[in-house]
Amino acid sequence: PVQIKEFGAVNKIDFSPVPPYNYAVTASSRIHIYGRYSQEPIKTFSRFKDAAYCATYRDDGNLLVAGSEEGSIRLFDISGKAPLRQFDGHTKAVHVVGFLSDKYRIFSGGDDYSSNLWDIPSATEIVSYSEHTDYVRCGCASRVNADVFITGDSHNGWALRPGVMKEALYHPLKTSPEKHKCVHMSNCFVCFLLTGGRYVKVWDVLKGGQLLVSLKNHHKTVTCLCLNSSGQRLLSGSLDRHVKIYSTTSYKVVHSFNYATSILSLALS
Repeated sequence: PVQIKEFGAVNKIDFSPVPPYNYAVTASSRIHIYGRYSQEPIKTFSRFKDAAYCATYRDDGNLLVAGSEEGSIRLFDISGKAPLRQFDGHTKAVHVVGFLSDKYRIFSGGDDYSSNLWDIPSATEIVSYSEHTDYVRCGCASRVNADVFITGDSHNGWALRPGVMKEALYHPLKTSPEKHKCVHMSNCFVCFLLTGGRYVKVWDVLKGGQLLVSLKNHHKTVTCLCLNSSGQRLLSGSLDRHVKIYSTTSYKVVHSFNYATSILSLALS
């Protein structure tokens, strides 16, 4: 394995979905784009006054969106340096951002307990949701339905949202005594995965959010989740320095990696 030293804790790694599959690393107040083969930074976005969060590629690999500690959201063209758009509306830090699958809208979640939907061409807010009762620290969008995304907060609640409506499809539910750290939706939009403390829980969307399985293989807080491209393998990273690989058929651990320090983010090309 190749080890690269950053100047702060890494809060997000995201691979470009198009060749040459470079990857964006968000740490401190910078976003570094690393070359797939050189493993060296080929571009840096540093127009942040404070910490940057959750830099995420659009499906075509041309745009990158990121949240920030000051509450603004910035949209970057991969070929440029200055932000193309800035979205202002959150009153506190924005830890969660991403694109809806239509490529023209962005969702976000902030420490002001809100999750918002934004229009890229006009750089305006479409709708703001306020069901959460604590910091919104995780979220993801459906890959097959451009109007659906899900967010989770630090007070044990999650909300599934149709992006064209004013209210969440499911209001926040108490799911565990632990704070939600990350969420991931399956490609087929049948289930989503949510971490709380040491557990990874799988929920069935089509059955109204029915709990399918609870995985208890880590000894410390699970901080990140990732599915492979076929959806047959689930990866989880934890503060216990382990990455577990599960079969999504049996939800049994099929492999495990041990690292020298805690795992805060992981990604697959």
